[in-house]
Formats: sequence, C-alpha cells, structure tokens
Amino acid sequence: NCKRKPANFMIDNIQWLGHGSFVVNGPPIIYINPWRVTQKAFHPDVILVGHDHYAHCSPADIDKLRGPDTIVVGNEAVAQNVENCAVLRPWQSITVGKASIKAVPAYSHDDNHHPKQAGGLGFIISLNFYDIYYAGDTQEIPEMELIRPDIAVLPIDGNGTMTVTEAAEVVKKMNPRWVLPSNWDNSSDGTTQLDVQTFKNMVGNHSEVILLPQTN
Repeated sequence: NCKRKPANFMIDNIQWLGHGSFVVNGPPIIYINPWRVTQKAFHPDVILVGHDHYAHCSPADIDKLRGPDTIVVGNEAVAQNVENCAVLRPWQSITVGKASIKAVPAYSHDDNHHPKQAGGLGFIISLNFYDIYYAGDTQEIPEMELIRPDIAVLPIDGNGTMTVTEAAEVVKKMNPRWVLPSNWDNSSDGTTQLDVQTFKNMVGNHSEVILLPQTN
C-alpha cells in the first residue's frame, strides 16, 4: 500500500531527547546520537552516530539501548569506539525495514571543531514517503544544495555548527516543510528559548518551526 502517512504522523513520531539526540519511531525505531538515556521501552532497530564527540557518541548509552538485532551505524572514528559498528561514508546508504538511511557530510569550516577530514556524518532518513534530514554537527556546507527534505533537524548553537542566523538562511534555501531545531536549551552551549524564538521569527513563513518537548 503506497500511501503517504499524514504529516502529523511523522512529526508526532519524532522525539527529542535533548541536545542532538532524537528518536524516530517508525517502524523501524531509529535512535540518533543517544546520550544520557534514562529509559527505554524497546530495543531500537537502528542507532545512528554521526561522529565521535562525547555528546554524540556514548558507548554506555548505546550498550544500554542495543539489542541482539540492533544495527549501529557510524563513521570510522565511531567504529573505533563502538563494537560491531557498521561504517558508512558520505552518500552511502543502508535499508532497514521500511527506512532508507543515507549518510551525508557534516563538518565545520573551523578545523578546531568538526573538520571535514574527520568524516562527520548527518543522515537522510526516508520513511513513509517523507525525507528527514538530520544535519548533525555542521555549519552551512555546499553539499546542502543537494538536499531537499520534508523535515530538517538543524543545530542552532553556533558551537562549530550553524548560528541561529545561519540556520535560518539554510531553511530559506532548503525550503523544508518543517524544521526541528537541535543543540539548544543546554547549559553547555548557552542557547536558550529566546534564541529559538528568534530563529522561528527569522524563518518566518518559509517553513513551520516545531519545538519538540524534551522527553529524556
């Protein structure tokens, strides 16, 4: 049955666990960069890890979540820290159940944060005829010109990632239907609800900015 799920179905099935950590409740169940996980109901089908910084790559949280059939996906640096991790390089894809997952580049122009040569990843998750772009820790990069998602998850903390202003400009170019800001409301980055409201005002009518409640 090739029927597209209602829009609110996709949004309602995305959870924000704080900072850059999310869950997409498909099926399949997909965790992205699990960190400080306090609860779990089911073993996820897939765990995606974009790079090896501690707030994104937490072997303890991965071990807490993973079951015998859970697929863990990351880059080469992640695979050095996490056992039985499948390595994806930018633009490579895997299919898990009804989801197609493509790795995409994520990097900053400041080599002190997320240099391109480190091979950091974002992900495009295609599920129920919607494309979810999880940008990861990245600044605006030329590769974004190739991405036209329905839902964009974008960092706005400016800590080697996009600032509020830069993220708003990316939204206007990318033109997703919905935007979920990430990397905010955390004492380590200092991005606040006021910054998110500024982001929402800057995006204006280009896309609908949705502020998910933190569920972790």
